[in-house]
Amino acid sequence: MRVRDDAAARSLWRRYPWFIAAGMSVVVAVNFGMAYTALHTFPGNAGGDGFDLSNHYNGVLERVEQEAALGWTARAEADANGHPVVLLVDRSGAALSGAGIAAVALRPLGDPRTRDIQFSEISPGRYVGAAVLDEKGQWELQLHASAGGQEYSATRRIVVR
Repeated sequence: MRVRDDAAARSLWRRYPWFIAAGMSVVVAVNFGMAYTALHTFPGNAGGDGFDLSNHYNGVLERVEQEAALGWTARAEADANGHPVVLLVDRSGAALSGAGIAAVALRPLGDPRTRDIQFSEISPGRYVGAAVLDEKGQWELQLHASAGGQEYSATRRIVVR
């Protein structure tokens, strides 16, 4: 009987290199599958303007300081119909009337398409966008406002329900 047990154990150990090779094959196949999926489902270009931005960083810092000195504040939301709404106030907290506002709306993830939106003032400091954001979920608004020869830029995230 002892001879049979040794033979069974020895035959299992004979196959051990094949088990290792099969396991490594599974790991390699999964890695190739993940690399293929990553390369073929990437939604767009990540940070294509980073080099140009770094070359003009002093100008970026200067613009940020000018905007901070203005003291303007923008708050954004979506109304019940999906129109983006921007509330713009000055340093004292008073509504900033008569500003021209434009924005680019984009999805933070997924769909790389953008939408240009022009805003019109419906009450002092309250501006509503002409476009409807018809897809529910999060949107990022890259706002650009100008009034009285001053310019202000901000990015605000809104949720369309």
